[in-house]
Amino acid sequence: MSVSEHKSKAQKSISCFVVTVSDTRDEATDRSGQLIKTLLEEGSHRLAGYRIVKDEPSQIEALLQETFAREDVEAIILNGGTGIAPRDGTYEVVSRHLEKRLDGFGEIFRFLSFQDIGSAAIMSRALAGTAKGKLVFSLPGSKGAVDLAMRRLVLPELGHMVSQLKGR
Repeated sequence: MSVSEHKSKAQKSISCFVVTVSDTRDEATDRSGQLIKTLLEEGSHRLAGYRIVKDEPSQIEALLQETFAREDVEAIILNGGTGIAPRDGTYEVVSRHLEKRLDGFGEIFRFLSFQDIGSAAIMSRALAGTAKGKLVFSLPGSKGAVDLAMRRLVLPELGHMVSQLKGR
């Protein structure tokens, strides 16, 4: 079956949980989390939940465990904490849960970012994979990076990936 045939049979609406990892943002200032929610809604996907957590490994871990246990969550989209600053810990927490890594996601994201921001793209530790039967995306926290990742990579393949993950 061709990629277009797979996509045509893919699930159309995915239930997603959005997580913003930040020491400084709240709902009023979380432009990246709000953008993810808006883009999901525009793509006819469902919001299963939204939360902001501090860039503390224990808080990220607890929220991941909570979302992994939820049957209504098919994909988890995190933003923030993917850089190399001392407080950036999202990558470490997410990566230890991934059962299957989608290495191409991070590679292509950094390539596309390089076209926009140049060599600073090498500092991104954006990643994606599967864990506990769910898709997991970990995006940088900047609004521009979120916009790029969601529009160019996540949204075009979200239904296709969930369908593949479910063996459909």
